[in-house]
Amino acid sequence: MKRNWKILLLVCTVLALIAGTILLIATRDIPVLDPEGVIARKEKDLLVTTALLMVLVLIPVFGFTLFFAYRYREGKEGGSYEPNWEHNYLAECFWWGIPVFIILILSILTWKTTHDLDPFKPLSSDKPAVPIQVVALQWKWLFIYPEEGIATLNYVQFPEKTPIDLTLTSDAPMNSFWIPRLGGQIYAMSGMRSQLHLMADREGSYRGSSAHLSGAQFADMVFEAKVSSEEEYASWVEEVRSAASSLTFAQYEDLAKPGVDKGVGYYTVDPDLFEEILGQYTRSTRK
Repeated sequence: MKRNWKILLLVCTVLALIAGTILLIATRDIPVLDPEGVIARKEKDLLVTTALLMVLVLIPVFGFTLFFAYRYREGKEGGSYEPNWEHNYLAECFWWGIPVFIILILSILTWKTTHDLDPFKPLSSDKPAVPIQVVALQWKWLFIYPEEGIATLNYVQFPEKTPIDLTLTSDAPMNSFWIPRLGGQIYAMSGMRSQLHLMADREGSYRGSSAHLSGAQFADMVFEAKVSSEEEYASWVEEVRSAASSLTFAQYEDLAKPGVDKGVGYYTVDPDLFEEILGQYTRSTRK
């Protein structure tokens, strides 16, 4: 009788852990599970699909573990004794067939989503994309709008339901750009450029951050991504143009010095500033 209570307690504990985990995920504000962009939504679907496929493995494993522990426990009578048993085709098909089937599905998903979610792949839309150049500094973010001739520090704004063409580099240690509710992370490296295409579904303010350890204060390397209407975005651009101070390359070099700046800055810039930043590294490699 005591053994039966122990088994029942073990089963209840496992079920309680599973229920607690599900409740924790359901009640916590987890950005990647609450997408607000077309890319982030596809990434969430992929995450949920792969997790459910993994559950198809976990449930039989834990189920049979409890079953065998109970069925073949010490003192259990009435079980058949087959010391020469060595093979069963049904069992072999079961424990090899299911994993192979799951791996096959994951392979197809990987092939499809690798091409569909390629960060260099432009998003289809009837609206022209807004190009934004991103520079990862130590420990702050600089956003350059080459077509508007403006730049912002630790703040980026763009219109809703409009593709955003992000070109990224770093003028500091390698870093990773991430807005969890809008899409996956992409690395930014010194002297190199990478791309990321995003599109927000609706207006809102979202947290962006560094997703790669880049020094003692990388946790403070956060920024605000504001998604607004097209009219509000156009008004904001004009406001920045009329009120912002000019950012020359000499002033940029001072801004790029290591340090945390949690404030938001607005500047008017030369549209070629991003290329000048990249040029620092290409010129040095040619010497």
